[in-house]
Amino acid sequence: MKQYLTNDPWCVVEDGFHAQHNEITESLMSLGNGRLGGRGNFEEKFTGKTLPGNYVAGVYYPDKTRVGWWKNGYPDYFAKVLNAANWIGIDIDVEYETLDLNTCEVRDFRRVLNMQEGYLDRQFVAKLKSGKELKVSAKRFCSIVDDEAGAIRYSITPLNFDAKITITPYIDGAIRNKDANYDETFWDEVRKETAYGEAYIELRTRKTGFHVVTGMCVEVEQNGVKHDYQSQPIKYEKYVANRITLDCQKGQETVIYKYAVNLSSLNYDPDVLLKEAHQYMQRVTRKGFDKMLFEQQQAWADKWKMNDIIIDGDIAAQQGIRFNIFQLNQTYTGEDERLNIGPKGFTGEKYGGSTYWDTEAYCLPFYLATADQKVARNLLIYRYKQLEKAIENGQKLGFRAGAALYPMVTMNGEECHNEWEITFEEIHRNGAIAYAIYDYVRYTGDETYLAEYGLEVLVAISRFWSQRVNWSEAKGQYVMLGVTGPNEYENNVNNNWYTNYIAAWTLRYTMQAVETVKRLNPDAYAELADRIHFREEKEIAKAKHIVDNMHYPFDETRQVFLQQSDFLDKEIMPVSDIPKGQRPLNQNWSWDRILRSCFIKQADVLQGLYFFEDEFDTDTLKRNFDFYEPMTVHESSLSPCVHSIQASKLGMKEKAYEMYLRTARLDLDDYNNDTEDGCHITSMAGTWLAVVKGFGGMRVENDQLVLAPYCPDGWTSFAFKIRFRGALLQITTTQQTVAVENFSDRSIAIQVRGEAVMIAANGKQEVAAVDVV
Repeated sequence: MKQYLTNDPWCVVEDGFHAQHNEITESLMSLGNGRLGGRGNFEEKFTGKTLPGNYVAGVYYPDKTRVGWWKNGYPDYFAKVLNAANWIGIDIDVEYETLDLNTCEVRDFRRVLNMQEGYLDRQFVAKLKSGKELKVSAKRFCSIVDDEAGAIRYSITPLNFDAKITITPYIDGAIRNKDANYDETFWDEVRKETAYGEAYIELRTRKTGFHVVTGMCVEVEQNGVKHDYQSQPIKYEKYVANRITLDCQKGQETVIYKYAVNLSSLNYDPDVLLKEAHQYMQRVTRKGFDKMLFEQQQAWADKWKMNDIIIDGDIAAQQGIRFNIFQLNQTYTGEDERLNIGPKGFTGEKYGGSTYWDTEAYCLPFYLATADQKVARNLLIYRYKQLEKAIENGQKLGFRAGAALYPMVTMNGEECHNEWEITFEEIHRNGAIAYAIYDYVRYTGDETYLAEYGLEVLVAISRFWSQRVNWSEAKGQYVMLGVTGPNEYENNVNNNWYTNYIAAWTLRYTMQAVETVKRLNPDAYAELADRIHFREEKEIAKAKHIVDNMHYPFDETRQVFLQQSDFLDKEIMPVSDIPKGQRPLNQNWSWDRILRSCFIKQADVLQGLYFFEDEFDTDTLKRNFDFYEPMTVHESSLSPCVHSIQASKLGMKEKAYEMYLRTARLDLDDYNNDTEDGCHITSMAGTWLAVVKGFGGMRVENDQLVLAPYCPDGWTSFAFKIRFRGALLQITTTQQTVAVENFSDRSIAIQVRGEAVMIAANGKQEVAAVDVV
């Protein structure tokens, strides 16, 4: 772990410049607004360790697959959200000396991500080699009000000299993705222009043909008065700038306001993109920096009113949860059903910025409880609209009759991941998509979704499962061969318990959904059955036979489910037996050694028990937790939250808190030595789950909200808000009481610690706290 940042309830604070950790800090200080975002890079030139990154949502490139050998069925490409034009750049030159924190002496450095108000602030004093000292203050944000714009206030103050200072605000489109498979560039220049204080550049992605116009407008103030400057326009290939030379006096503050817009052909016709960019720029510059910042602060205040989790008595825990919620809200707003939640969001390039099963398994519950219902619905519709591609993916692998295999990684519905053991074996992601439909309907009560969209997806997924299993004469049961479960430290195994279970569960739920749609809307059902050639009697009979005869590996001695049929052939040992200094395993061991070990990357059997805990008794949950958790190295960001929730359920308060803190501070403390690649956005929803479903004990049972909160040791209290079926509730838990306040105009019946409670409209109820069972 790296703990060089200051704990603060509302900010991420770096006091003093930690150059060796700069790429980590750049990830942590990332900004975004759902449409665009970027890493916390410096505006001025920096030749030290840095990973420049600016990204535009939905704009991607199909980077040609690179593998040592080709296998039939491999995707041709890996989809990557592109490192787009760098709009934040402002070069500073003091009489031929360039301001560069890698080459000058730095003092009084402070970098702050203000999560409460949504901006990045940085201050420092730089001593150049000539001895000249310059004070710099920079504030930047990506507007969530004008979500195709960003703004910078960058001030310089000479401390011990008078001089001409040259300021060069620029847009640099000559950038590359660090993870390009063949080190190629992904952008072509279409046009560029510069004018007084303004510059625009239009780039087009190769192959996919997305157009993006990035523009800037620059204003200058000296001593608080707008300065009418002269500028020299600069144009290079994929680069535009304005060079401004100013007379700067000792002690005089010069402020550069840089406004930027990023408009893409995802939202505008390419023929009018440049014109629209000019108009957008005029709109934001008329507002000015201060008004834009005020609107930003107000918009974030509105978000925090709904999304904040307040922890009293533990600053590290408080900072952790707010950091996770902040990044989730920066990454996805739910306004555009064409967009989804990339594992790195706007914080880095790794994983391509594409859609994984993380969205359905971890992120959906966060948006269900904290946002308007349409946001979660849009996440499901995103998958519905890609159903045809999922069926094509199945066909490529030899499946037939409308069987859908949703991709492991995608931007447009096509599979674009090329590791065989994941792409073609980690098929449990199909089950996560089915589970998300169930989770949405259970939480919202919106059964109409099944008739409109959900049942068609469920039938297609169930057709895949029905074909993917095969009958074992030896076992007299259905088996699933050659799969990879959530634990990617085992590949190509037979009968992964979680995969077998979620496959059979999907078949069960699909049968229930068929009956629901027939009851609610028989005409819609008849139309759907005819359109997709659903042979109800035959397909339901096959599904029932699989459900009744699925093989689930089980150890009679230990009374635990086996992660896969041959799991006990491994040498079973706890993580504590791994020699010091050999973790993370994926950075220290060979892949061969990892695959032969018993060590588990992330929750696997426990993932299934988390999803389906109401189908197992507490003793079963505990036996499996006690067996698998000690072997889990948690080298996936998705792992600690599941274990925290399960530990809370089982009354293991210390373990629950340990796992919560690990997931909440995974990036802040760089647990797995990989934060420099970007933050783990999708697992941040798991952090929210660890509080709300773990410490808060939130569940939905028989269409009713159920709460079983307890306050972790060391906390005075914690509070969170959730939406549920038209009600807005705040749950506040102390060591003595649980208070539920209803902020809606409708009463609601819930359960709190097993007690039926009616919360009146705009009313409040308290229940005495008891220790977690």
